[in-house]
Amino acid sequence: MVLRPRPEIEALEICPHGGPDYAELGRLGIKPEEVLDFSVSANPFGPSPGIAQALTSVAIDRYPDSESAELKSALAESIGISAKNIIIGSGSMELIRLIALAYFGSDDDVLIIEPTFGEYEVACRIAGSKVIKHRSSAEEDFRLNLNEVAELLRSHRPKGLFLCNPNNPTGLYLTRPEVEEICSACENTLLILDEAYIAFAENPWRSQELIGRGNVIILRSMTKDYALAGLRLGYAIASAEIIRALRKVCLPWNVNAMAQSAGIMALRDSVHLQSSLEETRLIHAFLREELSQLGLSPLPSGAHFFLVRVGDAKQFRERLLRYGIMVRDCASFGLPEYVRISPRPLPDCRRLIAAIGEMWK
Repeated sequence: MVLRPRPEIEALEICPHGGPDYAELGRLGIKPEEVLDFSVSANPFGPSPGIAQALTSVAIDRYPDSESAELKSALAESIGISAKNIIIGSGSMELIRLIALAYFGSDDDVLIIEPTFGEYEVACRIAGSKVIKHRSSAEEDFRLNLNEVAELLRSHRPKGLFLCNPNNPTGLYLTRPEVEEICSACENTLLILDEAYIAFAENPWRSQELIGRGNVIILRSMTKDYALAGLRLGYAIASAEIIRALRKVCLPWNVNAMAQSAGIMALRDSVHLQSSLEETRLIHAFLREELSQLGLSPLPSGAHFFLVRVGDAKQFRERLLRYGIMVRDCASFGLPEYVRISPRPLPDCRRLIAAIGEMWK
């Protein structure tokens, strides 16, 4: 007898992500360390230099603090809120799963604004919830139609709404009045505001006050701005009641000791973060200008990454990979004509521009 998983798990499709496919690189004879990876939207200047030294003194023969209390306290001071309004996760992706586990069931509808991060839908499908999708138009540079979203909220009364801001992969960054307008339409709806890329936004507005509404969860990633992808670290901000609910479904010791220590060290080094973010913004402008001169048209973006329409994105990515350069083919976002490009240090960007220039002849 073959045991089958739940029907919703059998029907589940794995969500693709950026980053190297090691089997693909092996087939092409390319070493992973030789690839210039423009597909991953993390801080291109790496983590704080002090983190590596700090990790050598982490006790790995003891269980980590299940509450991540020291890191939570440091975050609370940095953000200016109470520690009781924070939960730490092994990446914000873990927190997305916890939210679905705690709040969504088979009788619930959840609204997702596309194109966006595919893990929202995966989490909802695992919970057995029905996903309602609303898609922004490429003809309008993927700007959100607030009236349409508000109408969907009123007509379907979903249990949850996932809103990525700045949005992945479009880079669209909603203003405070725009998000507050959506919040006002979220009667009996949990708004999950994913701010994984907020550090890369220019002049970001302070969203923390929204948690006072009682139905808002803000997600943030330390994987991206602090360049801790190999350790996985993120956190959620919400009312104390919501945080208590998420703690009930969270695994014990969910954040390992090295990730907690790295997070604390990263928060202490604000100089490295700010200088690398400023340099990233300059390189973002350089890339956009150079691509425009090659005849390409990067879309407007409120984040450091941006979309570029290239025709056949799969083929474009494969041709660039022969130069040892990787960009994000956005077919999995339903955008087969677009690639997403994130800044890297300037010499790497010059190689990218030269390679595209040769391809574009």
